[in-house]
Amino acid sequence: MLCEVVAAWADRPGGLLPALREAQLQLGYVPAEAVQVFADGFNISRAEVHGVLSFYHDFRTTPPPPTTIRLCRAEACQAVGAESVARALEAACGTTFGAEDASVVALETVYCFGNCAVGPTAEVNGRLVAQADAERLLSLAEVN
Repeated sequence: MLCEVVAAWADRPGGLLPALREAQLQLGYVPAEAVQVFADGFNISRAEVHGVLSFYHDFRTTPPPPTTIRLCRAEACQAVGAESVARALEAACGTTFGAEDASVVALETVYCFGNCAVGPTAEVNGRLVAQADAERLLSLAEVN
């Protein structure tokens, strides 16, 4: 599968980024063994591939947990309680925002979904949630 993704993008200028994105869409993450495949396919170093993977926060190099809650923590959402939502989520899920070892729920910070008028805004497994509170987010995530 990785070879097909690389082949589809290797001849395009700037093709590495969309190729990595495609691999992540198909696998859920970009596994460590894929770095060499991309490096060979794009005729670049492993370090360059790693640099792209580590620079963009949306790339994962480990399998994702079954549930991801992303919470906007920009100023507009902070003004309407995003930080209290964040603290309640951390307490309920037993993890912290940005923790690499989240096994059941990943909590991720986002700086603006562009939904400022109805904040705090969050996303549960890709589903946008306006006027979010911890109880509602946990319910949508089916976390007890």
